[in-house]
Amino acid sequence: MHGTGYANTAVHECDLLIAVGARFDDRVTGKLDAFAQKAKVIHIDIDPAEMGKTVHVDVALVGRCKDILAQLVKKVKPREETEWNRQIMEWRNKYALECPTDDEKVYPQCVISLLSEMTKGEAVVVTDVGQHQMWTALFYKVTKPHRFLSSGGLGTMGYGFPSAIGAKVGCPDLPVFAICGDGGFQMTLQELAPAVEHQIPVKIILLNNGYLGMVRQWQELFWDRRYSGVDISVQPDFKALAEAYGAAGIRVEKMSQVQGALEEAMEINDRPVIVDFHTEREANVFPMIPAGQSIEQMMVNRPKK
Repeated sequence: MHGTGYANTAVHECDLLIAVGARFDDRVTGKLDAFAQKAKVIHIDIDPAEMGKTVHVDVALVGRCKDILAQLVKKVKPREETEWNRQIMEWRNKYALECPTDDEKVYPQCVISLLSEMTKGEAVVVTDVGQHQMWTALFYKVTKPHRFLSSGGLGTMGYGFPSAIGAKVGCPDLPVFAICGDGGFQMTLQELAPAVEHQIPVKIILLNNGYLGMVRQWQELFWDRRYSGVDISVQPDFKALAEAYGAAGIRVEKMSQVQGALEEAMEINDRPVIVDFHTEREANVFPMIPAGQSIEQMMVNRPKK
């Protein structure tokens, strides 16, 4: 649904699709009868119930992915680059991810892209649920395993911050960032108390647009901006809230302030810190394939009226 344009196009056009430990749920396939129609499918999963449940599977391999892949690698010979590889690179250039350039506004994808660059993709990032979750998956370039934590498709708003506390306790020598929206963060912000009490220096990247952003995006695109129950601009001053708990608080209102704020947050190692980024309110996550549609209906940008 929110995958890169080049990855979605590659799946749509490929002749062999190998799915490793993945469910073919509706957010992955879109319109079922239009999904990867040119491809034979090899599905590797530990759960036999997943085989053929929604997508026809030509080869089903049930077992631990690690064991099966280790056996398959022995049977596959390296090959030279082909026209298919070059085609994928063309799509990658055509559908390249980009950040808007406007120093007067804070764009959430640009914050995450800069964070990725500054940490070299080596930090532990923990997402809450919503637009920021998709932007993090798209723009934070993870370079090592076990560094990206998310509740996936479960939609567990409030997951991000407490999970980041656990990650920091488990990996005290690694920087840990909780990337949250202002909606989900308010569901578990009381965890600031134990984080301050135990001096757990989690960095909270609060992408604050005053909306329940993902629901607002759907209401804009599919319900003609008839917004209902999504405006949460009545909210605490998160900088003051952090300081009230004994944590550190930083407020960012311009793109030119982003790098300095992130640098300041990274220097604080004796308590949690909230960096409250006041982002562009109606920024949307693209690409997007509408629910139940196929690659042909992929939105790369906001539709023009």
